[in-house]
Amino acid sequence: MSTEPLAFIENADFVFENTPVKVIVNRNCPEIELAGFKVGPFQEGKEYEVRFWIARELEKAGIARFREEELLDLVKLNKIHWKERVQSTQQIAPLPEDFYPKLRCYLADLKTEATKKPEKMEDYEKTRKLSRDIINLRLKKIVSLASAPAQTDQILRNLTKEERVVYERLYTLISEWRTRILKTKGR
Repeated sequence: MSTEPLAFIENADFVFENTPVKVIVNRNCPEIELAGFKVGPFQEGKEYEVRFWIARELEKAGIARFREEELLDLVKLNKIHWKERVQSTQQIAPLPEDFYPKLRCYLADLKTEATKKPEKMEDYEKTRKLSRDIINLRLKKIVSLASAPAQTDQILRNLTKEERVVYERLYTLISEWRTRILKTKGR
């Protein structure tokens, strides 16, 4: 089987890493160079828009912090989970833009934190379980949608880019399978 969907996820991560996000600067900082990119100078308390990967480096250095709405957290994940559970199997709740790359970043950050502070392992495991449940709920709906007649854009608009790839591949596979199953031999 082709690894195309997996390559799509890697591409989505690359695009996400280069997406502009807003940060709030914690302290004054002169212009700095990060991997060939010049950023700054930064003034304490001001908001700036930088690429996600640069924002992470600024955060690690204690220079800036993400705006709250830029990141996922357990509260947001619980709301997403609740919405997904209450929707019927033919309805799929919209997700925040770049949900899956943000989810992978959030899980990676929690895992790193848990290795440094073992008491954080419970948060990591809880988040991982909740994430897996959201993914499984959505996958079941995607399989159901792909098994039905072609869906309207109105229904499909709530799928993320990654989910759309899965839906399209499943829909094509299921449609071809149905056609071949029902194909009559020259009798």
